[in-house]
Amino acid sequence: MDKVTVKFKVYFEEPFWIGVIERIENQKLSVCKITFGPEPKEYDIQKYILNNWHTLKFSPAIETFNMSSDKINPKRLQRKVKKEILDLGIGTKSQQALKLQQEEKKLHRKAKTRKEKEAESKRIFAMKQEKRKAKHKGR
Repeated sequence: MDKVTVKFKVYFEEPFWIGVIERIENQKLSVCKITFGPEPKEYDIQKYILNNWHTLKFSPAIETFNMSSDKINPKRLQRKVKKEILDLGIGTKSQQALKLQQEEKKLHRKAKTRKEKEAESKRIFAMKQEKRKAKHKGR
């Protein structure tokens, strides 16, 4: 049976209140960020989540690691943490997932604008050709 864990955190990031939903499913983490205006009450958050759960855009799932219950030497743990920070940069798994989602949206937006520009240039070229033909025919 699959285990799904959902966490919701609210924090203040100047000038807005931000809500972050972390969903862990099959050892994969996906995140959704919600921006609130003024400080939301608990009942506002609950109402928002219940009404908009199906429309929330979660980031692509990233792999999470299992925390073992074995005791780890503190110095070894410290070295491991330092190595991970140097390799991945500073940030939590949630922040990395949000960054991945942002990059994905950016690529999608770039592709969309590129297609729009190409369509517009083709339309303008066709208009110029039509005008040229009209002039050539003596109209």
